Amino acid sequence: MAAECAEIGDQRIATDLATSDGGGTNRQIDASGGGIGDRCVEASKDINPIWAPRPDQLPQWFHAALAVPREEGFVEVDGTRIHYFRWGDRSLSPVLMTHGFLAHARCFAFIAPFLAGDHHVVAYDLSGMGDSAVRPGCDGRARGEEMIGVAEALGLFDGQSKPVIVAHSFGSAVGLTAMALAADRFAGIILCDLMVLRPATLEAQWSSGGTSPGSGDPDKPQRRYPDYPTARSRYVLSPPQPAREPFLLDYMAFHSLRQDEEDWSWKFSPEVFRRDNAGQEWREMGHRVVATPGRKAIIHGEQSSLFTSDSAAYVRELGGTDIPIIAIPGARHHLMLDQPLGLTAALRAVLQIWRASRLQTS
Repeated sequence: MAAECAEIGDQRIATDLATSDGGGTNRQIDASGGGIGDRCVEASKDINPIWAPRPDQLPQWFHAALAVPREEGFVEVDGTRIHYFRWGDRSLSPVLMTHGFLAHARCFAFIAPFLAGDHHVVAYDLSGMGDSAVRPGCDGRARGEEMIGVAEALGLFDGQSKPVIVAHSFGSAVGLTAMALAADRFAGIILCDLMVLRPATLEAQWSSGGTSPGSGDPDKPQRRYPDYPTARSRYVLSPPQPAREPFLLDYMAFHSLRQDEEDWSWKFSPEVFRRDNAGQEWREMGHRVVATPGRKAIIHGEQSSLFTSDSAAYVRELGGTDIPIIAIPGARHHLMLDQPLGLTAALRAVLQIWRASRLQTS
């Protein structure tokens, strides 16, 4: 199972919005590039004493990231309320970010601020995850259309520069779908540790008991926890790995939960498992990466088990010799929890190179 923040043995339930502890308030929806009542929020409120009893011990760069002004709101896409964050001047080149399976947009909340000096950055929760509402029957195409709809609703197609997609793992597959549907509307996509393995490697993993990414039971009874420590103990990464920055794991775990009176439960909806998760999708992922139109780059953890040095060789064998492939030293699959500043530097480099190339050809 390759979910981004998977839980072993228990089910999780959805919420329409975060509580005051988890961050977020009710907003109405507007179609003019933001929601009525959207506001710049003080992101430092993300640092809650429940998960960070000693905020003075958190690194300065993290405090600096959360001090950057951030807008938070909701937009409606095909009848579904989608939660987002926004940083930077809207006149700058846009970047659209999204997360992996069962995760949420805050996985980029400490990355995006370092891009906002040169870019208009939006990070959003995929439907049925984080603080976004669930979308019934949300297949791969629907998620790609949703990404395009988010970009439209937030005005990312309105300027002279086209948006670049930055996505992690499962979100990268969503981004590839959006590129396939509307490559002419995007400037490119940066795939962050998307699982790309040779079919024979996948078969070997599955034959030994592994499952396709995103596998789960949509009908499994929902689980509630009597207190935060109990809920926190159920939060684990998948594939299993330690986080080189444990405080970031605590941050992600806290904001994956909501408090309902005395109980705690997961934000994401079990309905996200109600999807066609045939293994063929993953057997063909390498071919799909190469065949998808538009500019592409790959950033992966050097120690990742989902995109390895052999994955890079495989992509090149398939014809992707023009795709830059960048390995982040000391990082596994959840590279933003292992090397957040290394990931930031890699993203900055790719975005700047693409921007310079665009200016030279314009």
